[in-house]
Amino acid sequence: MAEKFQRHRQPWTHDEIQKLHLLAGKAMSLKAISKAMTRSEESIQARAKADGLKVSKLR
Repeated sequence: MAEKFQRHRQPWTHDEIQKLHLLAGKAMSLKAISKAMTRSEESIQARAKADGLKVSKLR
């Protein structure tokens, strides 16, 4: 069963955005970034798209 995330609809902080840019720059997979940031994959994808970042979907 998929993991449940307790941070439902929390706004992104400046530190989280910087961390997302750093991890996406290292070409980490979507799943790895999601676990590192304790956010859902959908949330990561949406924020990356809004910031114009490419996140790979390696599984």
